[in-house]
Amino acid sequence: MDEDRGSEAEGFDPLVPAPAAATTRRTPQQRRSRQRVARILDAASALVLEGGVERLSTRRIAEVAGVPVASLYQYFGDKEDVLLALVDRDMAEMDAQVLQDLQGLANPSLGELVATAMRSFTKVYARRPAFVEIWMRGRTNPAIRQRGRDHNELIATTLHEYAAAAGLVPAGLSPKVPLLAVEVGDKVFQLAYENDIQGDPELVEEGIRMVTAYLAPYAAPTAV
Repeated sequence: MDEDRGSEAEGFDPLVPAPAAATTRRTPQQRRSRQRVARILDAASALVLEGGVERLSTRRIAEVAGVPVASLYQYFGDKEDVLLALVDRDMAEMDAQVLQDLQGLANPSLGELVATAMRSFTKVYARRPAFVEIWMRGRTNPAIRQRGRDHNELIATTLHEYAAAAGLVPAGLSPKVPLLAVEVGDKVFQLAYENDIQGDPELVEEGIRMVTAYLAPYAAPTAV
């Protein structure tokens, strides 16, 4: 059986609602099937950390997960589908972490919003080091790169809406402003995690300072 064969796309994330662009074969409905898919993703995550993305294969993933290769192909067309599902899972966890941490802020400033959001991401990077390998180091897969770009746009929209509702930015602020802030933050993370899977806290903090300074002129008068 070809380990890297393609398949028709079908929206799917085994643990959380997936973006419309997800590319897997069948959505598991039963708990047992969901657990099997979770094992597949956990196996792939461990293998990415062990040998990197390039050495990953569906046969090896199935072996480590303890499932037949045929079972893996019920849910994923090839290893790229598995990687996309991993990225979707971890990005969904980031979204949840950001929202959870923002809910803990009583009367946030724009700077606190930036710091909280960026530090929320680092919490998930610490829990999901395979994501650092897949996303931070050489985004050679076009589908994964596009998924990350889509996620950046979603984060920018979410944070923009939060800031507007909290009165931190004026009405009518161009959506390009938060999008650029998120993209710059993403570049900061790439640099901070380029040589160390644990990241460079100093670079992250400097990135927070930089993004905050960029957004400061756009803050609503009452939020300065």
